[in-house]
Amino acid sequence: MAGHGGEYGEATRAVRLPTGGGTRGERPMRPPVHRSTTYAFEASQDYADVLDGVRGGYSYARIDNPTSDAFATALAAMEGAGTGREVHGQAFASGMAAISTVLLALTSAGSHVVASRALYGNTFSLLDGMLRRFGVETDFVDIGDTEQVRAAMRPETALVFTETLSNPAMLVSDIPALADAAHDAGALLVVDSTFASPAMCRPLEHGADLVLHSATKYIGGHSDATGGAVAGFGEPMARVRAARVDLGPCLAPDEAYMLHRGLETLPLRVARQCATAAEFAAAVAAHPAVANVDHPSLPGHPGHGLARALFDEGRYGAVVTVAPHGGREEGMAFADALGLADVAASLGGTHTLAGHVASTSHRQMSDAELEGAGIAASAVRFSIGLEDPQDLVRDALAALDRSGGA
Repeated sequence: MAGHGGEYGEATRAVRLPTGGGTRGERPMRPPVHRSTTYAFEASQDYADVLDGVRGGYSYARIDNPTSDAFATALAAMEGAGTGREVHGQAFASGMAAISTVLLALTSAGSHVVASRALYGNTFSLLDGMLRRFGVETDFVDIGDTEQVRAAMRPETALVFTETLSNPAMLVSDIPALADAAHDAGALLVVDSTFASPAMCRPLEHGADLVLHSATKYIGGHSDATGGAVAGFGEPMARVRAARVDLGPCLAPDEAYMLHRGLETLPLRVARQCATAAEFAAAVAAHPAVANVDHPSLPGHPGHGLARALFDEGRYGAVVTVAPHGGREEGMAFADALGLADVAASLGGTHTLAGHVASTSHRQMSDAELEGAGIAASAVRFSIGLEDPQDLVRDALAALDRSGGA
């Protein structure tokens, strides 16, 4: 599943993604939806050849599906456009299915992982709980301190795991520096780029070995399809594919079709959402009830300089985290006072969503762990949608006034 096409602009690449072949050499404008779970062969040897990889083809939907393959190929094409190398993709039933499969594929009992201290809650609990039970040890570090990352390396370190943008503090990973640190130790760099998407940053261009996504978010873009994806190079991707086949987290064809469609409008949506987020962050940060706003567009954000260097121009992400003065009660009161933004899970869709971080996405973390990750107990995460920015600003400022913090 090759990913090239860097000679074209991002919008052209997005609408000219691979769709899968036609039946007689013609090219469908939309990827066909293949719902069949099984495929018949003219001869037993043909069946065996497909299973053994002697020739391409399909036998059983848990192993491969043409529609899911079309989505994985398209995602790889977007992530690999600037690498000049062959990039392969694999599709999954969810973002956590992708993360779990990658970690299980690339580690074994006795392996060691160096991971960001500011990871998504379920990724943190997977590393700190289930994988630790199976003999995989993880050191959680300040991923922004490259020397701390290097100091945590061991001979048995298999990979470094980080996020392009952390959830919810929007910390920016120095992907080139982390790639150098991982590779110098003989380890791989795996980057969860869900919060950025390939319309903002492509980690493979900066030295990462694998990039993964919860495609449910920006890639799907309409809060109506669940999926995950991984893209990367060579042998590590072969291991990920083998683990996916064994574990069974296959992406359904109807979901794959919708996620593929989402890729075509991804640059347009992300550009608009990022622009609105920057305007929203600047306006809300000036309210007296606000203790802190996390968004890399703000000059005072610790990742502002890195974001300018690594991200596409003018795109700093579409998630803004607002921490009013106070603690958990004040944060929940602020979220509850919102009138336009919906209190709901997930991100990356057309509607602006808000959620109190400590009681939702990071509920697995203790207060001490939250503090260590730089997350305020009052923090409310906004996923900026496609509404007019002035309406979102007016709603947030009125909610801050109503929640009693002014």
